[in-house]
Amino acid sequence: MSGRSLRGVVAAPVVAGADSLREAFLGARPFRHCVVDGFLEPAFAASLLAQFPDFEQGHFLNEDGVAGGKSTVERIRALGDAFAALDDCVRSPDFLALVGHVTGIDDLLYDPEYFGGGTHENRDGQSLDAHIDFNMHPTTGWHRRLNLIVYLNHGWREEWGGTLQLHRDPRDPATDEVTSIAPLFNRCVVFETTEQSWHGFPPIRLPPGQASTSRKSVALYFYTRQRPARELASRHSTVYVDRPLPDHLRPGHVLSDGDVAELRELLARRDAHSRRLYAELGTLQAELDRGFAGRVFAAARRVRARLRR
Repeated sequence: MSGRSLRGVVAAPVVAGADSLREAFLGARPFRHCVVDGFLEPAFAASLLAQFPDFEQGHFLNEDGVAGGKSTVERIRALGDAFAALDDCVRSPDFLALVGHVTGIDDLLYDPEYFGGGTHENRDGQSLDAHIDFNMHPTTGWHRRLNLIVYLNHGWREEWGGTLQLHRDPRDPATDEVTSIAPLFNRCVVFETTEQSWHGFPPIRLPPGQASTSRKSVALYFYTRQRPARELASRHSTVYVDRPLPDHLRPGHVLSDGDVAELRELLARRDAHSRRLYAELGTLQAELDRGFAGRVFAAARRVRARLRR
């Protein structure tokens, strides 16, 4: 690993400490991950933040086509010189070798489409339900193996919410194991993507006077052409687990205005997930119907041909 293509982008101590990062990654709970503070050269991280796109420049419509509190830009290269340099770096053999060494995953592939990745900006009130990610790239068919997220938030406080949460199993809150990671400036989180890598973040609740603050990050996803047999699963899209009811909602509790607002939000999110799943089922059914109609038409043609003989 020459490191030539990493210079000026990835901080030198990160490259020098790759063995320690590997040890941390392989031994982490609730699943394999590592946290790297000071991941980028400080001046380069500042350049990314300076060139970070305005919220309205990205895609900020939710699954229902309604404006939401999250904005994304997938094709980052056109955002400025710093993002072009980042793109050059993350596609380089040196960077892929570094990440592969830290994670123990060989032959990593860079995604030039940045499908689902790129810049992510989340405003006050936004959250992300615990989920596992789509497991195969929609156009290449590659296996998704790693998420690498770099946060660009100066002065973020944990009480504001928005902390990345890694879960052992959010479907069983009583036994769930959760690791929380604040989205601090120039902090990088690398974690595996498997059928057990549940993650999300709680609602962002900014204090008065911080209305213009948002949660900014750059998300990079990496793939391989194959993956271990023990990790294989049928192709699927993102799988969400809805947030459970708050612990204080117990028999005898009198609902406050805040409780009612939170319950309405939880129901609205559940309805949105249901609509997304129904839309996916509708698309799948339409594809099945087209295939069935094609087979019927082909069979009819064969019958007509035999009758003409």
